[in-house]
Amino acid sequence: MTGQSLWDVSETNVEDGEIRINVGGFKRRLRSHTLLRFPETRLGRLLLCHSREAILELCDDYDDVQREFYFDRNPELFPYVLHFYHTGKLHVMAELCVFSFSQEIEYWGINEFFIDSCCSYSYHGRKVEPEQEKWDEQSDQESTTSSFDEILAFYNDASKFDGQPLGNFRRQLWLALDNPGYSVLSRVFSILSILVVLGSIITMCLNSLPDFQIPDSQGNPGEDPRFEIVEHFGIAWFTFELVARFAVAPDFLKFFKNALNLIDLMSIVPFYITLVVNLVVESSPTLANLGRVAQVLRLMRIFRILKLARHSTGLRSLGATLKYSYKEVGLLLLYLSVGISIFSVVAYTIEKEENDGLATIPACWWWATVSMTTVGYGDVVPGTTAGKLTASACILAGILVVVLPITLIFNKFSHFYRRQKQLESAMRSCDFGDGMKEVPSVNLRDYYAHKVKSLMASLTNMSRSSPSELSLNDSLH
Repeated sequence: MTGQSLWDVSETNVEDGEIRINVGGFKRRLRSHTLLRFPETRLGRLLLCHSREAILELCDDYDDVQREFYFDRNPELFPYVLHFYHTGKLHVMAELCVFSFSQEIEYWGINEFFIDSCCSYSYHGRKVEPEQEKWDEQSDQESTTSSFDEILAFYNDASKFDGQPLGNFRRQLWLALDNPGYSVLSRVFSILSILVVLGSIITMCLNSLPDFQIPDSQGNPGEDPRFEIVEHFGIAWFTFELVARFAVAPDFLKFFKNALNLIDLMSIVPFYITLVVNLVVESSPTLANLGRVAQVLRLMRIFRILKLARHSTGLRSLGATLKYSYKEVGLLLLYLSVGISIFSVVAYTIEKEENDGLATIPACWWWATVSMTTVGYGDVVPGTTAGKLTASACILAGILVVVLPITLIFNKFSHFYRRQKQLESAMRSCDFGDGMKEVPSVNLRDYYAHKVKSLMASLTNMSRSSPSELSLNDSLH
């Protein structure tokens, strides 16, 4: 392989009119003028190399005796490359993997713009489909992984009672208090808790009616004593519930990291703060303004309705949906903000001289918000023909803006609801009657498969962000 320079060899090949190509055992002779029609491609640049080093940067090996260039690539895809050099068009068969084909033509330096019109729509559509289904696949992966991790965490917490005094008794209480539906005792406790929450909310609503308000010594409306009894009973029950859960918790440090436990705490804290404020006001009349703080805190009793989330799969799924749908919710608010800003200015420009209700831009903001959300209070309406046309466009735009993210949010809710039901079913299948006997039923094969699938997807994304010269298919071969 010495004596004649590689540049001389290249020139000789060009003069001979053809070069030899070996792609994974697939050998062909190609005319140089055919390759030079596309000088930006790998084979076109190969003819313009001036040294052996330059040649080996473009191919995997070179035999100057046979004057053959070797490429360690997939030989099944190279006929499509040959067809491109002869016709100037790329064609993609339906059975081909579009991502392997994309990596292959990228290696040969051929742009996707050369794909013929008969294959272009199908090719790009197949590349987009996995992105559209990404959420479903990711949701399934997250469902399997998260459920498996949560079940293991549940099993690990239950195992902490082993070896402790009255460990089995405390474990049964913990299961009954923290896992509604686990046993008959837990169902009974759950029903009692729901009734107390509903009773507390109903008495708070009834107490706002004038017929149930009893004036105090100063003539200010006060609470009915009967409702006070119900309120105190509810606070006693909520306090007992929280203290009992804390007493049998397997991990005291993790107890208040649970959002449901924080809701339980916030449902009773306003009552005790109000009690302290009232005592301070009675002992020091100069601090009478603190009584307004107590009135505000009393209104926080409405948040007790959130306690039902512990007993409702749907409410917990709704919370998870809102937590993981912040992008969609943010997108919805952005669309609404843009639409409100545009239509409020248009309405102000048209109606400011004809309509006192739309004489300022902030007033038009209110009108645009009510119109885009299709609420339509009717307190402010445009009077001119142009204003009515603007209102019609505002309403139609609002419908479109609100509907667009709803499907994504609903799909996430369905996913989290299904995942929560499966998780509860798996937890109920655990038997802790005489200690730790059974590991929760989990499909380890699916869990491992999803982990591998997630890893392969990550590797694919990495290869797209930094193109590699070896496709995944080639590496497997």
